[in-house]
Amino acid sequence: MPLLPLAILFGLIALVCAVTLLIHAFRRSVGTGVMVLLIPCYVLFYAFSQFEHPRKGLIVAGFMASTVLAAVFLGLGAHGLSELSSHVPPPGF
Repeated sequence: MPLLPLAILFGLIALVCAVTLLIHAFRRSVGTGVMVLLIPCYVLFYAFSQFEHPRKGLIVAGFMASTVLAAVFLGLGAHGLSELSSHVPPPGF
């Protein structure tokens, strides 16, 4: 259960980094922004090859790591919740 707040935290960090990438892509051109928005793997290509920012390493690493960690903690938290909800009380209750 305590893993779900961590999943939310890392999800918010990933969202902030993704919005930064998206704003930069739309400033470059509308077509690039639309591709980053609609093509899932293109955001990775754009982040590594065309994204120019003084804190590029921090933003790209934050996006990648936070996305993975949010998915892991969300999966573990959901698994823990499903175990709690599927627990059958002993007979007599």
